[in-house]
Amino acid sequence: MPLEHATQEGLPAVSGSSGRLLVQQPKREAEERHWPGQIFAEADLDYEEAMQSYVQATRDRLEHGKGERNPMLKEPSRWRQWVEARTQRYQVMQRRKQEDIDWKAAKAQYRQARQKLSRQERQQQQEAWQVVQNAWYKLRERRRDQLQGRQQENAAWHQGNQQLQADPAEERRWLAILVITDNCTRQSLGLPLFATGPRMTSQELVAALRAILPEELRFFISDQGALFRTTAFSQFAKDSDFIHVPVYRHRPESNGIAERFVLTLKAWLRDKSWQSADELRPLLAEFVAEYNDRPHQGLAIPGLSPNEFANRIWLM
Repeated sequence: MPLEHATQEGLPAVSGSSGRLLVQQPKREAEERHWPGQIFAEADLDYEEAMQSYVQATRDRLEHGKGERNPMLKEPSRWRQWVEARTQRYQVMQRRKQEDIDWKAAKAQYRQARQKLSRQERQQQQEAWQVVQNAWYKLRERRRDQLQGRQQENAAWHQGNQQLQADPAEERRWLAILVITDNCTRQSLGLPLFATGPRMTSQELVAALRAILPEELRFFISDQGALFRTTAFSQFAKDSDFIHVPVYRHRPESNGIAERFVLTLKAWLRDKSWQSADELRPLLAEFVAEYNDRPHQGLAIPGLSPNEFANRIWLM
């Protein structure tokens, strides 16, 4: 969420698991597909049994490892462009180093040849010496061209480096909002706001969750963002006795309830304006109260609000 927002300004979609803009994958030919979420379509299983089966089928998502780069990315990230540019710069510097060594060796060889022959001997061997001098002049001219080429390469390198560092997206400061919803009641449990934005820490995340999550929580569904794959969060899940269920990367539809909530929140904030985190916090609190008290079409009992539905469940 941007730190500053003007009324009716569009709110961009940002992936929590990758942070990159993805190109929609082309549709494949019709074929029979199987995925772990199909377990929830089995009518003879209750929710907890289906979730336990789902957790077992997707346990590999919590294994830490370097995955392959998504081939559907339209262009490399700015960080990867910077790394590639640094790699190319290193190769250029290595080439220059070898050119300097070759130049010093050629210059030393010419001086040594000149010192071996006296002026009279050079005049006597004029034709042979003229060949040596012509070769030296060409070598010196090539060296001059090399130095001029280096100046152009340096100018291009500094210009490209400045463009990579001057990221337009970084000129705008960002806030981070943690969306927490209950899959059963559709209640919004809270919208913690982090002024640190993309630099928020796992300690901040755990502290916010510890203050909001109910004690009876059994399953916690999230994307595969870096903060949900830390030791601090794993220890928090163990201490709180809940099971962490990560959805597939780049598949936000796997957690459709939370994603739909995000769309609703962004639509509600679209005609609001704020200039700081302190101005955005009361707006988020107002949204949570309004959202939980208005009818929700996704509930099992139509016409009820999330708060009313939650109260009826507790009375059962």
